[in-house]
Amino acid sequence: MTVLLVEDDASIAIVITAALEAEGFDVVHCDTIVQRDCLLDNQRFSALVTDVMLPDGDGIETLGGVHERFPAMPIIILSAQNTLDTAVRASDTGAFEYFPKPFDIDELARTVRQAVGAGTVMAESVEDGTIGEGLPLVGRSAAMQTVYRMITRVLRNDLTVLILGESGTGKELVAEAIHQLGGRRDGPFVAVNTAAIPAELIESELFGHEKGAFTGAVARHLGKFEQAEGGTLFLDEIGDMPMQAQTRLLRALQSGSIRRVGGREEVKVDARIVAATNKDLEPLIAAGQFREDLYYRLNVVPITLPALRERTDDIPALARHFLKAAAAEGLPRRQLSSDAAALLSRQSWRGNVRELRNFVYRMALLAREDTIDAANLTPLLDQVRPAPAETGEGGAIDTAVSRWLAEVRPVSGTVYDAALAAFERPLFAEILRETGGNQVRAAQQLGINRNTLRKRLGELALDPEEFARRS
Repeated sequence: MTVLLVEDDASIAIVITAALEAEGFDVVHCDTIVQRDCLLDNQRFSALVTDVMLPDGDGIETLGGVHERFPAMPIIILSAQNTLDTAVRASDTGAFEYFPKPFDIDELARTVRQAVGAGTVMAESVEDGTIGEGLPLVGRSAAMQTVYRMITRVLRNDLTVLILGESGTGKELVAEAIHQLGGRRDGPFVAVNTAAIPAELIESELFGHEKGAFTGAVARHLGKFEQAEGGTLFLDEIGDMPMQAQTRLLRALQSGSIRRVGGREEVKVDARIVAATNKDLEPLIAAGQFREDLYYRLNVVPITLPALRERTDDIPALARHFLKAAAAEGLPRRQLSSDAAALLSRQSWRGNVRELRNFVYRMALLAREDTIDAANLTPLLDQVRPAPAETGEGGAIDTAVSRWLAEVRPVSGTVYDAALAAFERPLFAEILRETGGNQVRAAQQLGINRNTLRKRLGELALDPEEFARRS
């Protein structure tokens, strides 16, 4: 069995050749597209391993013709251009696998062995070859490469995807990428936050209802499943779905049909399901709050999004991307210096990409110079970063109370009410941030009545809409 290796970096070629020969392959090496085509004309190969950027052109652009001529020959693509665009282009060729550089040489060798043993290539590629501009995900870190590779693996099928990750990591953007780059991109993309819908209305929202099904149902209503016909249904915050709705969702996924509330007719539905959650579902299953059978039905292809602290190399690129987006929305056009980008990379960003985006927009608005350097950036960071907590039980709270009393010192007789308001505002803001502005969930977490929460939010001048999020 002979593998054709197209790689212009001699040191990489030597390492790959040695690894493949250790697997029992003969390796023929060249470093240009012209040489590749000449070898393909004169010899049969069990697999093709090729770099993208070659001295005489783009290795991906010409692979379409190679695939047409040798449909049974698996193609494995290597690239240092580690973007989602490259991953999608590699996938579009019908490649068996795509490896961003640097890669694990043992994994590459095993993959070549699997590819040759399988004797087939992946299914037909995505037809739209113009995809690339305006892709919703930014970053070339190793953590994001794993995400890109998982996305490309689900583009040619309708397998159910479960996106996992902390709040603010970009779960809905991944769902949109799967839809936009996949075979259902001409259909609708319907997103529903299952945590934001009152429990008594969620079945109607998902499955629709018939006229007269309940008080206020004055006409037939098509639910999200039917609205997503031919496209993708994105179920966000799936971990917060009420148990009764979970049961009906499972039935819909198993049967491929739904029944509207108050209806008797089974309606066939054709929508790809992509779900997302920021919760660990297994403890919820153990506590009886999430159905185990539904979990396995949703968790066909899991995609885990890294927290921003796990991909700090991407922060400069993300910040510059958001500065461009801010300028496109009418904010002043700003540039970011390298020292400022490094300073941003050292921050914690507990709210992940969403927090970084909001900060960059604020930075674009408030900065006094067109080019923002570390000196300009530090005061802006100080405005949004809490004072460091002291060690010891209660130290941070004790310090905060002492500082507040010294700085504010309310009028005698009003200290308790003023302190309560001062404590409630950041507390409510943090809980709203965690729940994406959802007042029902916020009230549940706080252990207070929803009406009480709404009243206090008004008194504290907190607008829940400011905390609304896209997962």
